[in-house]
Amino acid sequence: MGMLDGKVGIITGAASGIGAATARVLAREGAKLVLTDIDDKAGGALAEELGATYLHHDVSEEEGWPAVIAAAERLGRLDIMVANAGIGIMGNVVDMSLKDWRRQMAINVDGVFLSVKYCIPAMRRAGHGGAIVMLSSVAGLRGSAGLAGYSATKGAVRLFAKSMALECAQAGDGIRVNSVHPGIIATPIWDKLPGGANNRIDPHAIGQATVPLGKAGEASEIADGILFLVSDLSSHVTGSELVIDGGMTAGRITRLSS
Repeated sequence: MGMLDGKVGIITGAASGIGAATARVLAREGAKLVLTDIDDKAGGALAEELGATYLHHDVSEEEGWPAVIAAAERLGRLDIMVANAGIGIMGNVVDMSLKDWRRQMAINVDGVFLSVKYCIPAMRRAGHGGAIVMLSSVAGLRGSAGLAGYSATKGAVRLFAKSMALECAQAGDGIRVNSVHPGIIATPIWDKLPGGANNRIDPHAIGQATVPLGKAGEASEIADGILFLVSDLSSHVTGSELVIDGGMTAGRITRLSS
């Protein structure tokens, strides 16, 4: 028997990386899933692999959300929302265009806002509570030179999760809301950063140099943390931050050669 048997979930940004790993873990535990992304080839293939439903969906566009919720409700009641879709644009603020700044805000902040705006009424209609997980980042806990826009969005997600946890608790609807804060994780997002496709940005090298545990994390390790937060094992957890960063935010260690 799986930990999520009988539960229905939505995962945004599910075609690759943390989203895809989360889809595999939740499906393995028995959840019926609606996967959304703008990468139709990868998203559709993953949905076929898992027996899930796939929808093309830009999370920042409100008009697409009712169809996503309807797809989930056709599978049963909506229990789980994993707001994972996000982008990062590197660059100094003085060199960044307003268009790029707003695009990050639209996907990383507006997209999470819309996920909550539309999933909470569906969860309340079902009357069985629910679990919402918002993907933030260690960049939402501390500053990051060259990633100021990304850090701003992830900091917003962090406090939005806490605020929504309190709103839901005040409403007595049984919906829990938490945020997850990955550190350096080896996913395809690195290939989309400047130099990534030419291997000038290597998450494994960065992880080895900067992470106290000495390595980058894997998407599956983030997915396991998300599984905990959407399962009944975390029934008394809301408004919390799950940091999965190999010790990055704990501080630095010095490795001395013997």
